[in-house]
Amino acid sequence: MAHYRASDTKREQFRRYLEKAGVVDSLTSVLVALYEQQEKPSNALEFVKQHLGAAGQASADADALQQEVLDLRQRCSRLAEENKDLKTRLQRYEPISEDGATAD
Repeated sequence: MAHYRASDTKREQFRRYLEKAGVVDSLTSVLVALYEQQEKPSNALEFVKQHLGAAGQASADADALQQEVLDLRQRCSRLAEENKDLKTRLQRYEPISEDGATAD
């Protein structure tokens, strides 16, 4: 009986590990996609492999794109600050007249 309980404990720990890692959700979504196919693919295993690979690739792509967005936002902020500073410096040398044109 003790061996049976130890086995259940290990199985439960492994199940929690898979849930935390997102494996259960990924497998569930792929299996649901397979179930919802109007015409079932001739090779279900290949379908699962393709969709799991695509999910992993999409995640990597999303991470790269999110990092790129952060980098571009920081760059935009730096450029806006630089633009503001340059306009301020330019104001000292070329005051703008009332019609918006620079004075010569």
